[in-house]
Amino acid sequence: MSQISKLESSDPEVCEGCSSETSGPKVSEGCRSKTLSQIIIHELKVQMKIGLPLVAMNLLWFGKLTITYVFLGRQGTLNLAGGSLGFSFANVTGLAVLNGISAAMEPICGQASGAKNFKLLHKTLLMAMLLLLLVSIPISILWLNIHKILIAFGQNEEISFIAKRYLIYLLPDLPVLSLLCPLKAYLSSQGVTLPIMYTTAVATSLHIPINIFLSRANGIQGVAMAVWITDLIVVILLTGYVIACEGLKERKWKEGGWLEQDGQDWLNLLKLSGPCCLTVCLEWWCYEILVLLAGRLPNPVEAVSTLIIVLNFDYMVYAVLLSLGTCVATRVSNELGANNPKGAYRAAYTTLVVGVVSGCMGALAMISCRGVWGSLYAHHDLIIINGVKKLMLIMAVFEVINFPVLVCGEIVRGTAKPSLGMYANLGGFYLLALPLGATLAFKARLGLEGFLIGFLVGAFVCLLILLIFIARIDWEKEAGKAKILTCNKEEEETPQDSR
Repeated sequence: MSQISKLESSDPEVCEGCSSETSGPKVSEGCRSKTLSQIIIHELKVQMKIGLPLVAMNLLWFGKLTITYVFLGRQGTLNLAGGSLGFSFANVTGLAVLNGISAAMEPICGQASGAKNFKLLHKTLLMAMLLLLLVSIPISILWLNIHKILIAFGQNEEISFIAKRYLIYLLPDLPVLSLLCPLKAYLSSQGVTLPIMYTTAVATSLHIPINIFLSRANGIQGVAMAVWITDLIVVILLTGYVIACEGLKERKWKEGGWLEQDGQDWLNLLKLSGPCCLTVCLEWWCYEILVLLAGRLPNPVEAVSTLIIVLNFDYMVYAVLLSLGTCVATRVSNELGANNPKGAYRAAYTTLVVGVVSGCMGALAMISCRGVWGSLYAHHDLIIINGVKKLMLIMAVFEVINFPVLVCGEIVRGTAKPSLGMYANLGGFYLLALPLGATLAFKARLGLEGFLIGFLVGAFVCLLILLIFIARIDWEKEAGKAKILTCNKEEEETPQDSR
C-alpha cells in the first residue's frame, strides 16, 4: 500500500474549472475521483485502439487454421490424419518457439517506444530476425526427422511419412515466420496494430483461392505451400508499410541504429528470449499433453473428440485473451519507457479489471453456446454432445481465472521480467494441474472432467502466484530500470549545456 499511495500522491492532478495544477491532498475528493475516472476512461480508449485490431487479427489467424484443416480434409482420411499431425507438430515445435522468442522484443521495443529511442527499436528488430533465422535451423532438422520421432512413439508408419512430406513443403514457413513474428512485435509494441489487422485480412482472404489452386495441383503438398505463401504476403505488406511509414517520418527513419548492435544489446535480448520462449511453449505444450492424455482414457475416440470440440471454442475466446495480453504488455512497457510509473501502474490494474470482466463474458458465452456447439461437430452422437455440455461448464469457470492469469503474465513481461510468468506457469500447470488432473482422471475415474478440474486448480494457484509478484512491483524502480535499458548512449556522451 505504501508504494501505491506514493504513486498516487506524486502525480499532479488537474482540477476541472481550475487553471493551476494541484497535488495530492489539495484536490477535493470529488474532483480527484472525477479526474481519476477520466484517466481510466482515457486508458481504456487507448487500450481499445490497440486491442480491437489485434482481436480481429487473431480471429483471422484462427480462421486461416480452420481453412487449412478443411483443405486437408478434402485430401482423404489418411492425408487428413498425416497432414493434421504434421501441422500440429509444426505449431508446437515451430510457431510456439518463434512466437515465444519474438515476445522478448516487446518489453525492449515497448520501453524504447515510450522513451522515443528509435535506434533501439531498429536494432532490436534486426537482432530478433537474425536470432529467429538461426533458431530455425535446428527446428528444420527436427521437422525433417519427424517420421522417426512419431514412429518411435508408436504412431502409424504411413501416417508418419505423410506428416514428414507435409512438413518438408512447410519448411519455407520457418524463415517467413522469422521475419513475420518480429515485424508484428515491432509494430504492436508501439501501439500500431491496424496495419497488422488489414494485412492479415488481405492474406486470409487470399488463403482460400491459393489453397484451391495449389491443392488441385499438388495435393497435400499444395496445402502446406499455401500456409507459407499466405504468411509471406503478410510479410511483404508489413515490410512495405514499415518502410513507407518510417520514410514519411524522417526523424524516425534517420535515427538509424540498424547495424549498431553491441554485446550488451544481444545480452539483453537473449536474457529475455529464454523465459519468454519457455512461457509460450509451456502454455501451448500443456494443451497438447492434455489431448495426448485424453487418448489414454478408456474411451479414447470419444474423449479426444469431445475435448477437441471444447478446445475449438476456447481458441476463439483465446483470440480475445491474447489480444488483451499484448495490449497490457505494450501499455506497461510504453509507460515505463516514458518514465511514467504511475501510468504503468494504472494501465496494469485497469487491464487486470478488464481481464476479470472479459473472463466473465467469455464464461457466459461458453455457457450460452454449450447446448449447440457440440451438435455442430457431432450431429447425432449424443455421448459427445452431452460430454461437450458438461466440459464447457467447467471450461467456463476456467476462463474466469485464465483471463486474469494471462493478463498478469503479460504485465510482468511488460516490466521485462518474463521469468516470473514462466515460474508461475511451471508451478501452476506442470507441477500441479497436470499431475492433479491425471490423478482425478485415471485414479478417481472422473475422465475428462478430472483433467479440467485439475487445470482449474492449477490456474487458480498460478493466478495467486502472479498476483503476489505484481503486488510487490516497485513501479518507480521499474521505470528507473527502463531508463537504463533505453538510454541513448550518444545523448549520454553529449556534454550538458552550461546554464
